[in-house]
Amino acid sequence: MTNTTTGRNLNNRFYQLTREPALMIGVIVIFALLALFILYPLASAAKLSLAPEGKLTGDVYRQIFTHSQYLRAIRNSVTLGVIVATLATAIGFLFAFALTRARIGGRKFFQGMALLPIISPPFMFALSVILLFGRNGLITAKLLGIDMANVYGLKGLIIVQTISMFPIAYMTLSGILQGIDPDLETCAMNLGAKRGKAFLTVTFPLALPGIFASWLLVFVSSLTDFGNPIIIGGNFDVLSVQAYMEFTGMGNLPRGTALAILLLIPTVSVFFIQKYIMRKKSYITVTGKSSRRSTAQTGKGVTILLTLACGIISGFVLLLYATIISGSFVKLWGINWHLTLDHFAYSWDVGRTTMKNTLFLAIISTPITAIFGMVIAYIVVRKNFPGKHLMEFLSMLSYAIPGTAVGIGYILAFNKAPFELSGTAFILITCYVFRNVPIGVEGGIAALKQISNEIEESSINLGATSALTFRKITLPLIRPAFFSGATFAFVRSMTAISAIIFLVSARWNHMTVLVLAQTEIMRLGVASVMSFALIVVIMVFIFIIMKLTGLGREQIFGTTK
Repeated sequence: MTNTTTGRNLNNRFYQLTREPALMIGVIVIFALLALFILYPLASAAKLSLAPEGKLTGDVYRQIFTHSQYLRAIRNSVTLGVIVATLATAIGFLFAFALTRARIGGRKFFQGMALLPIISPPFMFALSVILLFGRNGLITAKLLGIDMANVYGLKGLIIVQTISMFPIAYMTLSGILQGIDPDLETCAMNLGAKRGKAFLTVTFPLALPGIFASWLLVFVSSLTDFGNPIIIGGNFDVLSVQAYMEFTGMGNLPRGTALAILLLIPTVSVFFIQKYIMRKKSYITVTGKSSRRSTAQTGKGVTILLTLACGIISGFVLLLYATIISGSFVKLWGINWHLTLDHFAYSWDVGRTTMKNTLFLAIISTPITAIFGMVIAYIVVRKNFPGKHLMEFLSMLSYAIPGTAVGIGYILAFNKAPFELSGTAFILITCYVFRNVPIGVEGGIAALKQISNEIEESSINLGATSALTFRKITLPLIRPAFFSGATFAFVRSMTAISAIIFLVSARWNHMTVLVLAQTEIMRLGVASVMSFALIVVIMVFIFIIMKLTGLGREQIFGTTK
C-alpha cells in the first residue's frame, strides 16, 4: 500500500513537472551543472586515491595510516580544531550576548569589530602576528627585547585562527540569542531566581544547541583552513597543508589526493550535523507569543565586564589591522624602521595586473553565484518535483568540501578532454560559483520560507508564468537575502586561496596567491600592502552595495533575525 502511494506521488510530481517545460529544463540543467562541477571533481579525486594505477587498491590510505608523519598531521589538525573551536565559540558567544542581551555602549563599533575579520584575506592575521610577535616582531624584539622569539606552530595558529573565526560563531549565536524570548528570564527572576541563576538555568540551556552548532562550524573551518597554517604553522603539520605539499611539492598526486579526501569525512559529517541542529533550533522560540527584540538583561557590573572584554578583543583586532597598515610603510620591519613608499611602488608594478584579474573574476562570478543560488532556493522551496531534496543536498554539499579537496578535484577533472579548462578564467569563475552558491541557497531558502505562497499563487492565477512570477514578485521580496549572498560571494572570491591555489596560472593569477608568494620570500612589507589593498577593495564594494540597496550592515551580514 505504501509503495503504491509513493509511486503515485512520484508520478504526480513527474506530471506536474511536464506541465511546466521551463521548470523541467531548469531542473535538468541545474542537476547537470551540480553533477559536473561538484560530483565529477570529487569522483576524479577519489578515483586517483583508490586506483592510482588503474587498479582498485587501498595502498595509499594504508601508507597514510601507518606513517607517523601523516598520523601526526591528523592528530594536529584535530587538536588545533578543538582548541580554536572552543576559544572562538566562547568569544563569539561573548560578543553575541553583549550585543543582544546587554545594554553596552558602542554597540555599532563592537558589532563592526565582530564582523571585520570576515572580510580579511585568509592569512592577514598570520602576517600581523609575525610582525608583532615574530623574531623581529615589534612587541617581542623591539619592546620586550626577546631574541629568537618563535610564534610559529600551535600557539601562533591558535591566535590567528581564533581571531579570524570567532565571527562565524558570533553570526550564528547572535541569531540564536535574539530568538530567545527575554520574558523567560524575567519570569524566572519574578519567581525568585537571581540574574546569574536565570542565565544558567534558562538562557544558557536554550542557547546550548546553537553553541554546539557554532563549535562544529568553527571546528570544520579550522580543519580546512589552508592560508594560516601554511604561513605560521611552522613544524606543526596539518592535513590541508600536507595534502598541498604532497600534491604540488612532492608530486605524489595519489597521496596528496587521499589526504584531501580524508578531510572530507569529518567536514561533511560535522556540516550536516550542524545543519540538523540549526533546523531544530526553532523550539527555542516557541513561546506562544510574537518574537521581539531582547532588552537589557544584565546588571551594571556584568555590563561593565562585557564592555571591558569586548573592548580588549576589539583592541587586539584593531592592533592587527594597524600592524598590517604600518608594515606597508616600514622599509624593513624589525631592522630598518624608516618610512617608505617603496612597497607600494613595487606592489603596483608586480600586483596591478593580478589585482585587476582578481577583481574581474570576482565581479563576474558574484552575480552568477547570487542568481544561481536564488533560483535553486526558489525551485527547492516553491516547486514540487522528483529529486528536490537531492538538489538541495548537492547544492549545499560544496560548502562542506574542504577547499584543498575541491582544488585537487578540479585540476584532476578539468585537465584533459572533454573538459580541458586548466589555466582559464572559466575554471576559476566556476570554482567560485560552486564553492559559494550554498550561501545564496541557504539565505534564499530562509527568506522564501517567510513569504506566503498565496502571493505567488495569485500572480500565477492571473496568468504569469513561474519565471515571470519569480522575477517580478519573489525576487524583490528576497532582495536582502540576494544581496547578502552576493556580498559573501564577492568577499569569498576576493579572499579565496585553498581551492584556487591549484587552479591559477600565469595568465590568471589571484591576489591571495601573490601575497602568499611574497610572504614566503619574506617580502612582508609588500605582502602587507597587497593585503591592505584587498581589504580596501572589499570594504569599498560593501559600502557601494549598502548605498545602492539601502540595506544595513546587519542585513548584509545576516546578524538580524
